[in-house]
Amino acid sequence: MTSSVYKIIELVGTSSDSWELAAKAAVDRAGQSLRDLRIAEVIQQDLVVEDGKVKAYRCRLKVSFKYEGGD
Repeated sequence: MTSSVYKIIELVGTSSDSWELAAKAAVDRAGQSLRDLRIAEVIQQDLVVEDGKVKAYRCRLKVSFKYEGGD
């Protein structure tokens, strides 16, 4: 059996429309520079409120990808 190691990082995505789009934004952007993304776990959701109205949805995620060395 082959052994693998995965690194986990934390990202925050934002959207003016929904938490789902905020999470998608974070994963889509991570996918542009990280290879072999595996799991994205939502760990927190919050809102930016201005003048009593929702300005933005924010979604904090833990994202794992295959670790190939480095720091």
